[in-house]
Amino acid sequence: MPTISPDPLPQKAFTDPEGAYEYVAEIYSRNTAFIRERLFELAKGVVPKGKVRAFYPEVQVTSTSYRKSDSTLPYGFLHSPGTYRTTLTAPGLFRNYLLENFSIILKNHGGAIYVGESTKPIPLHFAVGDSERLDGETLNALGVPLRDIFDAPDLQDTDDEIANGTFIPPVGGPYPLAAFTAPRIDYSLHRLSHYTGTEAPHFQNFVIFTNYSFYVDEFCRIAKDYMAAGHPHYDTFVEPGNLITANARLGGGTTGAAASRAPQMPAHHLTAGRGRGITMVNIGVGPSNAKTITDHIAVLRPHAWLMLGHCAGLRNSQELGDYVLAHAYVREDHVLDADLPLSVPIPALAEVQVALERAVAEITKLEGLETKKIMRTGTVASFDNRNWELRDQKEITQRLSQSRAVALDMESATIAANGFRFRVPYGTLLCVSDKPLHGELKLPGMASDFYRTQVNRHLLIGLRAMEILRDQPAERLHSRKLRSFAETAFQ
Repeated sequence: MPTISPDPLPQKAFTDPEGAYEYVAEIYSRNTAFIRERLFELAKGVVPKGKVRAFYPEVQVTSTSYRKSDSTLPYGFLHSPGTYRTTLTAPGLFRNYLLENFSIILKNHGGAIYVGESTKPIPLHFAVGDSERLDGETLNALGVPLRDIFDAPDLQDTDDEIANGTFIPPVGGPYPLAAFTAPRIDYSLHRLSHYTGTEAPHFQNFVIFTNYSFYVDEFCRIAKDYMAAGHPHYDTFVEPGNLITANARLGGGTTGAAASRAPQMPAHHLTAGRGRGITMVNIGVGPSNAKTITDHIAVLRPHAWLMLGHCAGLRNSQELGDYVLAHAYVREDHVLDADLPLSVPIPALAEVQVALERAVAEITKLEGLETKKIMRTGTVASFDNRNWELRDQKEITQRLSQSRAVALDMESATIAANGFRFRVPYGTLLCVSDKPLHGELKLPGMASDFYRTQVNRHLLIGLRAMEILRDQPAERLHSRKLRSFAETAFQ
């Protein structure tokens, strides 16, 4: 079968980031439009006389020296002489990200950025936007499988070998320039909308995960208050279904409509310019959800994510409502064992730990040793068995004791481990909601004033911690602890 493609575009060299970006956007726009146009023609009964194919844009840079960069950033340099290459997608969504990375690489290495068409076809599913609607009945009635005409997603293009550090490039390259290829990013962008009920452009660079709906309710209340009061930093508040409430200082009002039914892991976004707002996602219960959502949000290259949720306290000295700041993790969630071996330590990141400690002090008005009355710093164990209490306690409590764990949950280690795997700064602050090893459970109507106060403060602490992290320079926030010895240059 002959191939039907747009005329090939030449590779071009750029010494300015804006020019390189504009050419990436031109290639992507033209090639995705070509695929969509053939699809719309097919919906009208016009069957193409061949395989419709157009390609992702590709960016390439070359280093000829082992010269060490004097940049203090943990990214933006080419680790060895050779050619570095990656495919790109959705340039409108990643404009700031691409311009920043192009700028840093040119500053550190000079030379030029080469932009052209790759040899990787764009699957039909990734060329059609979420808002576009087709006459599905007409397409089905044609009796022609879409895969006979258009390229379909290939799972071999969406693996995480680069991020996992298991990809072995040919000697001398081409080396990967970014942790995620275009098909891998497109796969996650489409899943994000499905799982969270909001489109990818609304996601912000600072993300809070929770396993308790109260925090989302409180986040919504605070966000709407910010919009009504004309908050000076945040611009809009976005809810599932892409319902957007504008800040009063920008004219106020709402656009869009609320989701007709709740998504599996609803996301809410308090947006600000250049993605410097806060996204909150209710991931529900369990490490599988935690891995699923972080697998997809990671392609957006956020600057930090935090876990705020409830946990079981494991020490008799803890009270319901006490906070736990994780500085280590026992990984018994198992969902990442094949991607990140248990032998790999998940270090605490000083920048995030300090931000959380400072936020606790500011919100609770306690300082120094006083904070130890309400917060323990220690190891958090994450299990994949929600009913671990129903097993023989001797062996479980022995493992927990040997690890010095002070709290147990089902998501925190997964979120931290995936942050480590994907080079996204991470942290965990939990609130003790029960103490099963000591027979202390929170019964309905019996929550103490202390517990209620602490739960109400918990989200405020998380929001304040994100604001502290937002104000830090990238050199400090993106810790070198997250980078290996042969890293991709893109953040």
